Amino acid sequence: MYIPELLKELNFKAIRSSGAGGQHVNKVSSKIELTFDLENSKFLSSEEKQLLIKNISNRLTKEHTLVLFCDETRSQHTNKELAIKRFLEIIKQGLKKPKARKATKPSRSSILKKAENKKQHSLKKALRKKPKLD
Repeated sequence: MYIPELLKELNFKAIRSSGAGGQHVNKVSSKIELTFDLENSKFLSSEEKQLLIKNISNRLTKEHTLVLFCDETRSQHTNKELAIKRFLEIIKQGLKKPKARKATKPSRSSILKKAENKKQHSLKKALRKKPKLD
């Protein structure tokens, strides 16, 4: 995968972090917003783009943009590194192709066991009925 080229397409924005923290949090922009425009990426092939759109669609906006936020630490640089790691992990997971399912037949013993179980169940229910008085 083209990690350095892919990282060039990322856009970062520093924002003021929310929550308690007193004076420091009110004057420092340590929260990072990472955006990646999947549609206009030059380094991903069209097949990779389609695979990513399919696999990570719940994380994408309507314009097929991936947006990640990170405000775990008080350091802007550390948050940026964490956001990049998270981004690369999402892309790696999104590019995985699922294994093709191999069709298998049920074994002879499992078929017999199922039939026997069905017979037992049927008998149990039949015994619950009121007897017929002809």
